[in-house]
Amino acid sequence: MLVRNYEDVEPIAYGEGIEKRVVIGPTEGAPTFVMRVFDVPPGKSTPYHSHDWEHEGLVLAGEGTLVGEEGETRLKPGDVFFIAPSEKHCMVTGGQNRLRFMCLVPLRGEDAK
Repeated sequence: MLVRNYEDVEPIAYGEGIEKRVVIGPTEGAPTFVMRVFDVPPGKSTPYHSHDWEHEGLVLAGEGTLVGEEGETRLKPGDVFFIAPSEKHCMVTGGQNRLRFMCLVPLRGEDAK
């Protein structure tokens, strides 16, 4: 069993000003899924991209927009999202605060940016 605070995990640079923390993954013994926490500063976005695996996520702090091929959806703390395999997407911050979200991907998804 593992319990720790996500802030105790060293952040990894992920794009311009974005920080990613792999809070649970293969290093911790997880054989199937990877849990990551992202911090996106005001005025920034994750890359617009797609891949062949799904995402499940939870907005922890801040506000932003999930941008996809079918449009844009505003996000606030407590919102959950699902991104289907091969669906183009990015997360854009809104307002003056950092957008923080947790994202789950299959193990093979952690190798991709």
